[in-house]
Amino acid sequence: MSTTTVRRLGIVAGAAAAAVAVTATSASAHHCFVPMYSLSGPSSANWFVVSAATGAGFEGYTAQCAGAEEAGYAALREAGLPVGLKIFEKMTIGDPKHTGRTNPNGADGTGLEYFGAGSPLPEQMVATYIAGAEAYAC
Repeated sequence: MSTTTVRRLGIVAGAAAAAVAVTATSASAHHCFVPMYSLSGPSSANWFVVSAATGAGFEGYTAQCAGAEEAGYAALREAGLPVGLKIFEKMTIGDPKHTGRTNPNGADGTGLEYFGAGSPLPEQMVATYIAGAEAYAC
């Protein structure tokens, strides 16, 4: 892995944490997310959605054209990675009383994930999106 990729992953992790802190009414309560494999699903005012393009924007990356953005999303679909993350804004799913417990089925790459459990999905999502978008010639 190149030093640029490692640096980007660190920036993405920091940006994800900042996004949670900015959007959460009680920042420490919002430590989980649900991976999204489609951005066309139903929306709700209770969920904050971070798309792969938005995540890349947290570190200052913007696709050069619409084709590059689509190539980034195509790379995610090909890799079987999420195209976005949903964060529930009212409370932490699986820990509504903020006791620090987590869902035993969480952080397994298939459903409810926890930032603090070391889920690699946010970083993988953004790195794959950027690589796909950069490989496209506008």
